[in-house]
Amino acid sequence: MTNLETRGHLLTEQANASSENLDRLTSLELVDLFNREDARTLLAIAHARESLALAIDITTQSLKKGGRLFYVGAGTSGRLGVLDAAECPPTFCSPPELVQGIIAGGAGALIRSSEELEDRATDGEKAIAHRQITELDIVLGITAGGTTPYVYGALQAAKSRGAKTIFMACVPREQVTFDADVDIRLLVGPEILAGSTRLKAGTVTKMALNIISTSVMVRLGKVYGNRMVDVAVTNNKLRDRAMRILIDLTGMTRSQAAELLERSNKSVKLALLMYWTDLDASGGIKLLDECQGQLRDAVLKHQKTIKNN
Repeated sequence: MTNLETRGHLLTEQANASSENLDRLTSLELVDLFNREDARTLLAIAHARESLALAIDITTQSLKKGGRLFYVGAGTSGRLGVLDAAECPPTFCSPPELVQGIIAGGAGALIRSSEELEDRATDGEKAIAHRQITELDIVLGITAGGTTPYVYGALQAAKSRGAKTIFMACVPREQVTFDADVDIRLLVGPEILAGSTRLKAGTVTKMALNIISTSVMVRLGKVYGNRMVDVAVTNNKLRDRAMRILIDLTGMTRSQAAELLERSNKSVKLALLMYWTDLDASGGIKLLDECQGQLRDAVLKHQKTIKNN
């Protein structure tokens, strides 16, 4: 870990030569500058592709065994983790406890700045203990500058409990080191506004979390093709999306899709399996359970069963 008293050498704290005249630019010039700098986020993701893939693999393995994924961060990093976790249940119908966000300062820090709390490593340790982290779980620490004590405390506590750890930062390893199972570095360079890591660092972090959580859910069988077949049908928009998935994948009419969706207790995945196999809801649920929720595997298994009989 680097010296926390002197951070000027960190990539995220350095001044960006491209924005030296930031306060003298026109609005259009500002937009163009942001656009050029934000393009660096795509390169950063590309350079981190192998570590991101490893994070997806170990997270999928842990969740299949009954583990949970925890994001831990402070400030912008913490808010992004909480946001990604909050979006998983409506998108993938996952239980709220499967992916959780932990932010220094708790829920209040989501809407009111409480950056001083990031300096308390013991608070990070307590957060891990409070959630009873075990060896089945994954803890992903997010710290743009790589030096947040709260995140360090949480990751160290998670390691002591046998959990797998992922370290995500926007500084190179030679500036900050941490011994984690996966080390993700998202190097977007100095910010347009020096030190304001809610900018490129925040953007690339959101991109990385999108990639990890969505890919894990794909691997867990919550997607068929590129459709969110485990979508939670909780409002009119999501009901319409569920209906369109059924119509697009089966060719049935909207009224038929509505009727099937009701018979499947608003489960698009179960509705599709029922349509493709002629199983009733209970039979479909049983088959999906046997196939660990993988719709494609369930359809193939049913086809083989029919063929062998």
